[in-house]
Amino acid sequence: MGSQWGKDSVYRKSVRDGYRARSAYKLADINERFNIIRRTDNVVDLGSAPGSWLQVLKTMTDGKLCGVDLNPISPIEGVITFQGDFTDPEIQAKIREAMPLVNVVVCDASPHLSGAKAYDQARVMDLNEAALNFAEKLLKQGGNMVMKSFQGTDFNDLADLVKTRFYFVRVIRSSATRRGSTECYIVAKNFIGDAIDDRIKAKEE
Repeated sequence: MGSQWGKDSVYRKSVRDGYRARSAYKLADINERFNIIRRTDNVVDLGSAPGSWLQVLKTMTDGKLCGVDLNPISPIEGVITFQGDFTDPEIQAKIREAMPLVNVVVCDASPHLSGAKAYDQARVMDLNEAALNFAEKLLKQGGNMVMKSFQGTDFNDLADLVKTRFYFVRVIRSSATRRGSTECYIVAKNFIGDAIDDRIKAKEE
């Protein structure tokens, strides 16, 4: 990581512990607080390169693990990986074939930021909505999701959208997030699944 934050205490700890990125501790923190992942869960990790969340997930579940990213992911024993766009129907079909039942979807992905605040925030929201759409297609009813986002324009609309898909939704900051960052995580549990249409209709009446 080439930023001024590259060698802070969390980064140094990740190197000592053998993790590929400091973000490993964010997932560990979230799961400790919300029990998102159970020992038998099958989990898909979106935007998973370089693979630190997959490393942590291996300690959390004995179920199947699948990672997908536009960039290559160095092999991790027992983990299925695909290089490609998770919005691509062909990639989604490959994931379904490898993992017919998906209990949890996690996403720590973020677009490359340009520094133009409004433009970057719009790209973040687009990526978040794509991850949510992926979960709607592959996640089992009652499943869970964790998704990184950044607070800013349209964030509340995104959070409200997630609330129409899951019965339990919280927006949190991880203790491993850098000070001053607008980064946050949407923690969503108990996917409504086939009951979504009924719930939307009930709100409209």
